[in-house]
Amino acid sequence: MSDTDSDVTIEPDPSDWDHSPNLFTPSPPQSVSKRQSSYHQLSDSDNEEPCSSVKHSFQHQTTEDLSNGRSSPKLLKRINKSSLSKSPSSSSQKNEKSIVFGKIDDQNNSAKDKKLDASKGVPQKKLHDSQVLKRKHSSGDSSKRVSETISSQALPPCKYGSKCYRKNPDHLKEFSHPSANDSNENARGRKPTKQETSPPMKRQKTETMSLTSKEPIDVFTHAQPLSFFLTKVYGISSDYNGAYTMSLRDILSESMGNLQESCQFNYMFEIPWLIQQYPASFRQKPLLCVHGFQGGQKAGLEADARKFTNIKFCQAKLEMPYGTHHTKMMFLLYDNGLRVVIHTANLIERDWHQKTQGIWISPVFPKLKSGPSPTQGDSPTHFKRDLLQYVAAYKAYQLKDWQDHISRHDLSSANVFIVGSVPGRHMAEKKHWFGHMKLRKLLNENGPVKEQASKWPVIGQFSSIGSLGASKENWLSVEFLQSLATVKGTSSVPLAPVEFKLIFPTVDNVRTSLEGYPAGGSIPYSINVAKKQPWLHSYFHQWKSEGRGRNRAMPHIKTYCRPSPTWEEAAWFLVTSSNLSKAAWGALEKKGSQLMIRSYEIGVLFIPKYLVENAVFECSSKVKEAGQKTFVLPYDLPPRAYTKSDKPWIWDIAHKELPDSNGNMWCPS
Repeated sequence: MSDTDSDVTIEPDPSDWDHSPNLFTPSPPQSVSKRQSSYHQLSDSDNEEPCSSVKHSFQHQTTEDLSNGRSSPKLLKRINKSSLSKSPSSSSQKNEKSIVFGKIDDQNNSAKDKKLDASKGVPQKKLHDSQVLKRKHSSGDSSKRVSETISSQALPPCKYGSKCYRKNPDHLKEFSHPSANDSNENARGRKPTKQETSPPMKRQKTETMSLTSKEPIDVFTHAQPLSFFLTKVYGISSDYNGAYTMSLRDILSESMGNLQESCQFNYMFEIPWLIQQYPASFRQKPLLCVHGFQGGQKAGLEADARKFTNIKFCQAKLEMPYGTHHTKMMFLLYDNGLRVVIHTANLIERDWHQKTQGIWISPVFPKLKSGPSPTQGDSPTHFKRDLLQYVAAYKAYQLKDWQDHISRHDLSSANVFIVGSVPGRHMAEKKHWFGHMKLRKLLNENGPVKEQASKWPVIGQFSSIGSLGASKENWLSVEFLQSLATVKGTSSVPLAPVEFKLIFPTVDNVRTSLEGYPAGGSIPYSINVAKKQPWLHSYFHQWKSEGRGRNRAMPHIKTYCRPSPTWEEAAWFLVTSSNLSKAAWGALEKKGSQLMIRSYEIGVLFIPKYLVENAVFECSSKVKEAGQKTFVLPYDLPPRAYTKSDKPWIWDIAHKELPDSNGNMWCPS
């Protein structure tokens, strides 16, 4: 039996998809649901995964791997939170502006105590001068009150008024400060003077924190030349949602460019939610959605978009059984150029909420002065050539206009390589155009030198695992690792010294995550597949992301990397939609003469010499300490191997030993 056949035998027929059960999560507490609704400002329901909104997206595939025939378990039972003795407290999630990591903000309690004390006449701590005046006025000493009023009227007013926080005695002698009663008068109708504004805020200590209030274009500019971002995560410290992070609204914002039309390639869509992520001024602009849905799924998607007259669709042809349209990419056409975004998130609300996702954002490519050309305006990384080649592989007339747009623009400033996958059996020179053979070719031409990195470890990090064969030699440790371990000039390197470390969440990673067990609905690894490849588990390492504040934001990002043994440098880095599967990366057939790929995928490869003019990247996950040219990784190094008690997350078996961070148990149907 060929590798191709072995993949097919474990997968159910696609006709079963519509009969598969849906992922179900109980309604969150009211405070949590309101928080989510206010944060996104667009949810049709208080539920994070409302049944009404999933009718045409979650109903047909609750995760990215449903199209592989797998169904998502139901979350059936919710238990009393008083039993969460070993799980993080869910109460910490109720404070929008604090970390959800189980830290309780005592300021809320102290503020309540101060209000209570004030009502009882108990003096409060000295916070600023206006409060001092209030405390003195409420003491009952009328003579002091009169003398203070007279003295304050004789002094010129402080330009910051009641908002002044200065405590210098000389300042208090030189300027008067209104009491709380004076502030109340302002509230009742007296217009404040122009001078009555807050004093300048103290400058933030770290560059990361200072960027939290910047426009998206400022965050983008700061991240150059690497331009690698994670999505913002709701429920973690703002320290980790500043530099090197973007939300979908940030990407589509007016500050990033004056949008004329856009094209979204993706696997899953929530059309009403997606439209809300565009600024109001862009919501009527032409939008093309490229998908792989068929039959009822396709009809449902089109029904969701019926009221949006600016939306059109392009159906990707899935010529190989069990393949998916898994690519996640955006084309954003502005009045002054074209931007390309390649990322890892579905266009659904929950994928941009509390998961770790990766994004690469291109600069704005200007128009060619000479008119359309498939060759002019290409970069040293052949970004334009490869992007046109990838889009042409769809063989879709709906994409002709976008091929023309790409041809009309100068993409010479692109500094990354495209690594894409397209369904089919690719032979001869086309065998090196896609999949892991494309990665092998690029590393052969541009990778690290053999003397430097031939024994460096390789890291793979992903959110889904396919059938890889009965032993590691079937594909993983020979064919696939051979591509990842390729160095400049040769792919024939000894693989024995190369450590292959795979980062995949444990049961406890998922259980204690921000989402709890429902996060596992987007991390599909089935028990039937796991039983056939127990050898794989010896490669596994835990998900750890303390440096990015995302320990509890489960990864939907997919990355591959070649770090040094010291874990301080990297020879290359790849962010992609490709999980650990032969369907995504391809498998060699007929004695290596052809590469069979089932799915559409895309990613970008970062090579140091094209970005930092060095042979290696300096790398770290510690975003607060990162320099301008440090590659800020999404996970911590070195990877931490599974302990004896750790088990990989498997999504279609029960997890009832301990409740998750929201008090749930995971009960497959």
